Amino acid sequence: MSDRTLDLDDFSDLIERPHGGLRRDAEERRARTALPAQALGRLDDLGEWLTAAQARVPVDPVRHPRMVVFAGDHGVAGLNVSARPGGTAHTLVRAALDGTSPAAILAGRFGVPLRVVDMALDCDPAELPAEVTRHRVRRSSGRLDIEDALTAEEADAAFRTGMAVADEEADAGTDLVVLGDLSVGGTTAAGTLIAALCGTDASVVTGRGGDGIDDLTWMRKCAAIRDGLRRARPVLGDQLRLLATVGGADLTATTGFLLQSAVRRTPVILDGVVSAACALVAQRVAFRAPDWWLAGHASSEPAQAKALDRMALDPLLDQRIAVGGGTGALLALPLVQAAAELAALLPVRAEDDAEETQDAQDAVSEDDDANAPTLDAT
Repeated sequence: MSDRTLDLDDFSDLIERPHGGLRRDAEERRARTALPAQALGRLDDLGEWLTAAQARVPVDPVRHPRMVVFAGDHGVAGLNVSARPGGTAHTLVRAALDGTSPAAILAGRFGVPLRVVDMALDCDPAELPAEVTRHRVRRSSGRLDIEDALTAEEADAAFRTGMAVADEEADAGTDLVVLGDLSVGGTTAAGTLIAALCGTDASVVTGRGGDGIDDLTWMRKCAAIRDGLRRARPVLGDQLRLLATVGGADLTATTGFLLQSAVRRTPVILDGVVSAACALVAQRVAFRAPDWWLAGHASSEPAQAKALDRMALDPLLDQRIAVGGGTGALLALPLVQAAAELAALLPVRAEDDAEETQDAQDAVSEDDDANAPTLDAT
């Protein structure tokens, strides 16, 4: 690892908004099709968003999506804040790898490769493939209500891992990431981050989790978030320290991944409350970063709604999915792909199309992904 200090302020300079001028060009191109205005609803908006993200008119269809899932256990799960016993997130990972989890089944159905990154699972690394465990920074994150989830060094390593994974995906030609998470106790950490960043009480953000906890478990979870908030509020001005204090390794890596994906101009579909919490932290680092993300769905977690509202992200679907693991984000993927196909293939007046395409590509040649600025994650 490099000895260079990780300065999150660099992201504000490196992250640019998607190409707004080309979004206007996409609107004009759409107006020259045979379909009436607004006939495709949000699909038109998605097509224009992808056009701006790709800096290309007409937009390219989404051909190489990838599902990336960060996994970890959280010490706070030992307080029985989840329906699952603490330290058992590795069983969720095994189901995903075996293709039996809801997200893995959908990923297989949609032909989306699945990548799982173990950041802090509480199991012997030998129980899982080496490509899954090679980035692990510790065995379970600390108990956020009474101790830091990570040391400063572990937080730095986890954040850099997220950046490195984003670079690997961009270099491999991934044109859209479906983001997921697998954890036990992760929604408690996410709720703590969102409550701290939104300035609200623990009870407002405490949900039932993916397994539908009972009232007594909900009260324990609310108390854990309340105690975590007391520890989080003094470090709100330092996002990396905030993640180390109450976030944990998987959430810290996800935040680094989101920011570096924005640097590399890779669009991301967010999943549930955990990815929303990480996105909210990332927004505090670089205010332009949310322009590169879509909210895949509205989950049953109240904290997610608060985070998405703060970032002005409108979920594509509202199926009240609580299972996590990227399931809701995957369900949104066909909509995004459909929007890209329509934006790319709907015919327009032939005399305008060829000239427009050449002018647009000339105007953005300097935005080629190969020359995109990047932070060094190594």
